[in-house]
Formats: sequence, C-alpha cells, structure tokens
Amino acid sequence: MQLTNKVALVTGAGSGIAKAAAKLFAKEGAKVAALGRTKEELEETVAQIESDNGEAIPLIADISQPEEMQQAIQQIADKWGRLDIVFANAGINGVWAPIDELTPEEWDKTININLKGTFLTVKYAVPHLKKQGGSIIITSSVNGTRIFSNTGATAYSCSKAAQVAFTKMIALELAKHRIRVNVVCPGAIETSIDENTERRDLEHIQEPVEFPEGKIPLTDGKPGTSEQVAQLVLFLASDASSHITGTPIWIDGAESLLKA
Repeated sequence: MQLTNKVALVTGAGSGIAKAAAKLFAKEGAKVAALGRTKEELEETVAQIESDNGEAIPLIADISQPEEMQQAIQQIADKWGRLDIVFANAGINGVWAPIDELTPEEWDKTININLKGTFLTVKYAVPHLKKQGGSIIITSSVNGTRIFSNTGATAYSCSKAAQVAFTKMIALELAKHRIRVNVVCPGAIETSIDENTERRDLEHIQEPVEFPEGKIPLTDGKPGTSEQVAQLVLFLASDASSHITGTPIWIDGAESLLKA
C-alpha cells in the first residue's frame, strides 16, 4: 500500500472528488480525516472507509473560518500525532452572472470559500507537515487556468486561477521543508457541484459556440469520474511523485485544449 502509516486531511470529503480520494487514501493505508460541513455526508464517508477496514474520523468545519480550521487540524494532531498529506478540495461554484449583476456579497462568498479556504487549510496544516515533510494537493479547475469561455463565472474563475499562483508560491517556500505542493485542474467531472451552482441571466452575454462532436475529445463528450481524479491525487500524495512540486496538472480529456 502506497500510504501506509500516513495521515491525510481531505476537505470536502462528504461527496464527489474528495470522497473518492478519501476512500482511495484509506484503501492505500492512510488514516483519513474527512472534513466538511455536512455531518451526515461525512459520517457516510467514514462508515464506508471503516467497512473496508480503513481508519477515518469526521471533522465538521467551514474552511473559510480560521478558528474552525485551526481546531479541526489540531484534532488530527491530537488523534494521530502527525499530518503527512493535505488534499484541499472543498469549494463552491457560487453564482455565475453578468459582472454588472454579480453582487459584492456573491463575489466575497466564492472568494472566501475557494481561495481563503485553501489558504486557511494549508496555513494551519503546515506546522505539522514541517515535522517530517509531506504533500499538499489543491483542487483548482480548467476554468480560470485554460478555459475562459464560461461567461459569468468570473468569481469562480478568479478563485481558481489564484489557487494555481498560490500553489507555485508555497511550493517554493516549503521546498526546504520537503513539503511538495501541486494543483489538479479537473474539467467536466461527474459530481454534484453543478446542482449547487446559481446561473443568472447568462443567455445574453454568452458567445454562441457549438461543439457538434462533443466538448471532451478523449471520450466523445463523456465527463470524467471522481475516481479518475482520485487516482491522480493519490499519485501526487504518494512517493511516486517525489520530485514533482509547484505543478498544475489538467485532467479533462483535452476539453480545455478544445475550448481554450
């Protein structure tokens, strides 16, 4: 098993990519702290890990709140005495709307969760990672890094672009502590995040573009799966990627090359 004796924090672990990663980490031998805001979802994730003979605990916290994140990460240290892997995945799509209709409150909510939340997750984890080194993986997106045609997704795309810059900055800063930092940029993946996206008055500002053969060349339009992203995250968490840091990796079946 690739992660034997490792301790991993996974944010947003109640569903989607993070849930798949949490289960895969545990299967590979890691002890998993599954963090999120919905108790029932986290308990289900933990129960599934435990039913497969893995070890996990649920942590209820809002990644945009400093006190909650500091306390949650301290619980990991108290429980297992170390932290080796951080998968900072939690985030929202937020409101997609024309720039003159997007409210400051809607902008702030997306930035606070996606960007400030990533900062807080890493900030409070770093002192524990410094003790023995480790790996941080951040979930960004094709939006804001290669794709800019999803009109109205301004706050979301800015938060995702900033996560890539954040990754590169701290990868260099933390290299001397043997902490690697990388960022994955998924394209269309089968998760529930789209169900929580508010799209408002986009019809009159979007550029009319059609892709008659499908938007994802590698799969004739079929989206990827959370499990496929989890396999990439496992690689970046494991020693198999021991010389990779500060690197964005797109996982989208060439979608972003077509739509860039």
